[in-house]
Amino acid sequence: MIPRVTATIDLSALRNNLGVVRRLAPASRVMAAVKADAYGHGAVPVSRTLVAAGVDVLAVACLEEAMTLRQARVQAPIALLEGVISGEEAAQAVYEQLQIVVHDHWQIALLESLPASARLSLWFKLDTGMHRLGFPLADVPRLVETLQRHPGWDFQGWMTHLACADEPDNPFTGEQIGRFDAALRGIAGARSIANSAGLIAWPQARVDWVRPGLALYGCSPLPGVSAASLGLRPAMRLESRLIAVREYAAGEGVGYGLAYRCPERMRIGVVAVGYADGMHRAFRSGTPVMIRRRRAYLAGRVSMDMITVDLREVPDATVGDPVLLWGDGLPAERIAEWAGTLSYELLCGLTQRVHFRHLNGAD
Repeated sequence: MIPRVTATIDLSALRNNLGVVRRLAPASRVMAAVKADAYGHGAVPVSRTLVAAGVDVLAVACLEEAMTLRQARVQAPIALLEGVISGEEAAQAVYEQLQIVVHDHWQIALLESLPASARLSLWFKLDTGMHRLGFPLADVPRLVETLQRHPGWDFQGWMTHLACADEPDNPFTGEQIGRFDAALRGIAGARSIANSAGLIAWPQARVDWVRPGLALYGCSPLPGVSAASLGLRPAMRLESRLIAVREYAAGEGVGYGLAYRCPERMRIGVVAVGYADGMHRAFRSGTPVMIRRRRAYLAGRVSMDMITVDLREVPDATVGDPVLLWGDGLPAERIAEWAGTLSYELLCGLTQRVHFRHLNGAD
């Protein structure tokens, strides 16, 4: 059976991109974000590849994601970025030897309710201005007292998250880093600040630990800066194929609402991919795809199972031709702009109907 839509994941690209991270922050340890099914790339094969390549910790959002890895026998350290939400979760996290990112005092109470013999591993997250998760900076002395009260806890360090790191001219990132440093001056414990954008654009955020996500998957987190210029390679290649080619007269409408009108007599191709596969309905006419190494362009609205494309620049296109939707040559971060979204959403938004294959895994 020939798949309609295939996402090919090149695991060697992950190893390349991890190398870029290490060159940028050679003195930092790496906590690799594999949450959201490794940004849609497949958490288990991606995690195995990154562990084999020597990442220090894997980061997921929640216990459920961590358990997917543990059930696949991924035994590397795993951090829960949102921590735990119940005593039962806390107990299971301890049993699975997970690192718990603690961001509120009610979570400390959960951990303190566990047996004194529990081997806890945890981070404290501080809110330096993003105002999403994290303890107020004024709580740092109280947190230090908590650690002193529990000398058996395995404290990993302090982290924060940057709100505007993808805006290199925005001074707020520098303010966040300064607040973090000031709040922890003279206090023991490793520090972690940088996400992918912070890692690339803010050298002062490359502290004891870095937490790359998007960059590992080969996308640039910075507007106007290409992944290729950073040495990053896209790990995902999303493809479908032409299932029909028709010729229409000038003025004929195409697709739902006849939203596209042919400006001249022209060939229109039908591609077997739609919003039920993860091709956003918000993509506008003019969104590029690639056929026979040339660009064709979306013509009309995305439907559930199909898109229609203008084939004027690919006159030899024929039924069965592969159609590249994003990947090497069509960066996801640039394609996402045509839907008014980010590459994160494209990568994470593929559905179960897409066939995945992983290439170039570790021997």
